[in-house]
Amino acid sequence: MVKNSVKMIEIPNNSTLLEAAVAISRKLLPRPPPLTPGWCAAVASILEATARKPGNVSPDRSFSDLSYDDLCSAALAMVPALDRGEKTSLGRMIKDAVIYSRSKTLSNANLGIILAIYPLAAASTSPGHLLRPTDADTEIEQCNHQDSLDIYDAIKLSTPGSLGTRDSYDIHSPAPESIRDAMQHAAVTEPTDSIAALWASGYQSLWDSLVSDLQYNDAHGASWEQSIIFTALSQLARTPDSLIIRRHGRQKAVQVSSEAAVVLELPHDDRAAAIEAFDWRLRHPCRINPGTTADLVAAALYVHLWNSNFHTLL
Repeated sequence: MVKNSVKMIEIPNNSTLLEAAVAISRKLLPRPPPLTPGWCAAVASILEATARKPGNVSPDRSFSDLSYDDLCSAALAMVPALDRGEKTSLGRMIKDAVIYSRSKTLSNANLGIILAIYPLAAASTSPGHLLRPTDADTEIEQCNHQDSLDIYDAIKLSTPGSLGTRDSYDIHSPAPESIRDAMQHAAVTEPTDSIAALWASGYQSLWDSLVSDLQYNDAHGASWEQSIIFTALSQLARTPDSLIIRRHGRQKAVQVSSEAAVVLELPHDDRAAAIEAFDWRLRHPCRINPGTTADLVAAALYVHLWNSNFHTLL
């Protein structure tokens, strides 16, 4: 069980992102696996969850309805949806991933991660093929009405909290012909959704922001955990978190983004205490979870790991 394995992983503080990914892989598998989209997605998801990002679940910080073990179990459960060995539509992969993940957890552990990563994973044709933003965009462009039906089913199966209702393209209405039209609406109407924006406007923004941040932090001496935390803070400072907007309103989300920006203005050596204080404020007196930001970090980690061929280090 992940509960007894992932928590016991020792990742040296000065490890790089690739070294941390290798440590997770070695702990979870008896022998080095081939690099597959499913395995890369699982490692990226577990790596993201393992970093102690402000406001998110991590190994020593759980929510009443979601734990680190839940996130790791859900990450491993979704692997077969990507690695089944046959061509499957994007919508069906997403629906199956949700079904497999929900069979291991009692709450919605990874719908956002699935929606953010699966267009990337579907485009990951073989190790050594460098992913480009247009590869994910092409997968989305090929979606048809059946994909819309499957993705709407997946979202309803996840029972995500605080979705609310929309005047158009509501999740409880019939699925539209084009899933991209629904994502476009969710991306630009309140409460806006950053993952929907990737589907609607393209994945170039992921490369320009989070992927670039990860690569910069990793190349400039940040540890694996610092790279992830600083990337999450940068994204949060740039863009108010969608989950916070839905649950607490845009004003609170903007305030949280401003606080993240203040932390980033500090020198690296002075950030640790500020990050701890920021984390405490996000948890007290009530939970303010920048969950969409975490999902986007996982997607950026997927790109970084896949394009780095990290499995060759195993």
